[in-house]
Amino acid sequence: MSKSTVTPKSRLRNPATIVPEAMGPLQDLGKFLGLLQGEPARALALAMLRVSQLNGCALCLEGSCVTMRGFGETEERLFAVSAWRESTRFTAPERAAFALAESMTRLSDRLDPVPDEIWEDAARHFPERELAVLVLGIATMNLYNRINVTTRQVAAEGGGERESGTGKGWDAEAAKEWAAKNKA
Repeated sequence: MSKSTVTPKSRLRNPATIVPEAMGPLQDLGKFLGLLQGEPARALALAMLRVSQLNGCALCLEGSCVTMRGFGETEERLFAVSAWRESTRFTAPERAAFALAESMTRLSDRLDPVPDEIWEDAARHFPERELAVLVLGIATMNLYNRINVTTRQVAAEGGGERESGTGKGWDAEAAKEWAAKNKA
């Protein structure tokens, strides 16, 4: 049996660069992520990483890992995100955020996409405003993933610039500076 491979090459420049009116609103959605501080912010960032794993968005996975490392996240925990249920490395609020993220991302996997049990667990760990930001953050990452996966936005190879058709790529140094400046 032959194995099909996909050569990473963007199909289209980032759509928000083609439709500049969309750039501001998309960036504003990302600003919601800064509304949380401390442990809720970490739970959201980990949940967003999980969303990108589920959606297969290499660009967002790379960006999330760089950001999380900038916040001091350990490699061991980052490696364990895909197996969070089997890992002892995550707190109860982080586990609730993972479960909510998976349910919100895989809406068609079950008749009740976000069961009451998952919602109630998240609500137990996050006050209303933090829960609202968590929902918005997960939804925002799903939006970003769907844009990037559909247009095949390419993550950097070997730590270099990514190929995007614009000549500009992921700037790991800028991400590290942002992470340092916005450290909880």
